[in-house]
Amino acid sequence: MAVSSPRDKYWGVWLILFMLGLGTLLPWNFFMTATMYFTSRLKDSSLVSTSANETEAAGEQRSLLEAKFNNVMTLCAMLPLLIFTCLNSFLHSLIPQRLRVMGGLLVIMVVFMVTAILVKVPLQPLPFFSITMVKIVIINSFGAVLQGSLFGMAGLLPASYTTPIMSGQGLGGTFAAFAMICAIASGSELQDAAFGYFITACAVIFLSILSYIMLPKLEFFQFYQERNSKQRSDEKNSLNLKNKEGRDEQNDRQNVSMLKIFKKVWLLALSVCFTFTITIGTFPAITADTKSTIADRGSWDLYFIPVSCFLLFNLCDWGGRSLTAVRMWPGKDSLLLPLAIAARIVFVPLFMLCNVQPRLHLPVFFHHDAWFIVFMVLFAFSNGYLASLCMCYGPKKVLPHEAETAGAIMAFFLSLGLALGAALSFLFRALV
Repeated sequence: MAVSSPRDKYWGVWLILFMLGLGTLLPWNFFMTATMYFTSRLKDSSLVSTSANETEAAGEQRSLLEAKFNNVMTLCAMLPLLIFTCLNSFLHSLIPQRLRVMGGLLVIMVVFMVTAILVKVPLQPLPFFSITMVKIVIINSFGAVLQGSLFGMAGLLPASYTTPIMSGQGLGGTFAAFAMICAIASGSELQDAAFGYFITACAVIFLSILSYIMLPKLEFFQFYQERNSKQRSDEKNSLNLKNKEGRDEQNDRQNVSMLKIFKKVWLLALSVCFTFTITIGTFPAITADTKSTIADRGSWDLYFIPVSCFLLFNLCDWGGRSLTAVRMWPGKDSLLLPLAIAARIVFVPLFMLCNVQPRLHLPVFFHHDAWFIVFMVLFAFSNGYLASLCMCYGPKKVLPHEAETAGAIMAFFLSLGLALGAALSFLFRALV
């Protein structure tokens, strides 16, 4: 007799998964939106601005470390993400879930505590640059394992319980951008604002840890965990009844099916890869270096990138992701989807021709700030919408029992797109 599942009281499990999703991408977004602080630490001592309300002089010559910070930061984030996304497929069977999730959150929180402490510690630009990149590698390595573990954990629950993780991740960037805007608005010196900014990140990750500790105590979560354990036990007993030859044949069929599944989803896999290649190749390496062209800028110069670049991107990206819950067009077999994704390459020259500074080769064609804002809205919304369509359609292109493998293939190509975009960002920025 089938046992009915208990009710998720007060949406406790849903809210905890939302909090864990927020804690997954929040660390990377906090580092990415704090570029003003990091680059200020990489200036020559005579050029360092200590006040969050001071504006950067037009045409100011930047040091090599300052100029390459966004590119190297993106590469140091995306390569570990790609590698550890692949490794997680093996780690999940070797390392317990609790250790992977708790270990990842604790390491990330420690890194942010160190980052907050270093705000008050004077360092030369090169050591500061090196330490920052090591921290970014650590955060994204553990973040990749944490993300894979959370989606695996949500897979044991009803299908709708993947949504809060996606929702939390989507809002992570918005939260980080909003926190940076609040830090600037406080009028504090840049270092004091950055200290409060990183302490806020520590607090959010600490709440994620508390949330995960509470999760196993909830009856709704316990029910599905126990049901999964029972199913695994039954499958193990069933496999023990088969002879070795039968198992070898089964493994051979599984290897062949991986190729067959890839043949079914290859176009969507390449599409999601290309989507993120263009996005990460442009954002933030090019977009974060764009300067306002308004003559009497005042405080707008301080808020231009935090608002027009980071906050606007994350809000529109989230809007694009959310729209797929209401409307999914074009269909999974339509050629319009890959064509629309290929058309996004136009954003690369469009952003290059905005007022990106410093620049060596291309002229500024789109002078007014409004052009940059319009491009950012379309760029971010199309990224969220088209990428979500690809990720939703991938498992639907295969048989039900192949859906999990198809999802893993799509996740790999998503990470591959992030890594390729990080590598291409050097070329794109050099061409400006």
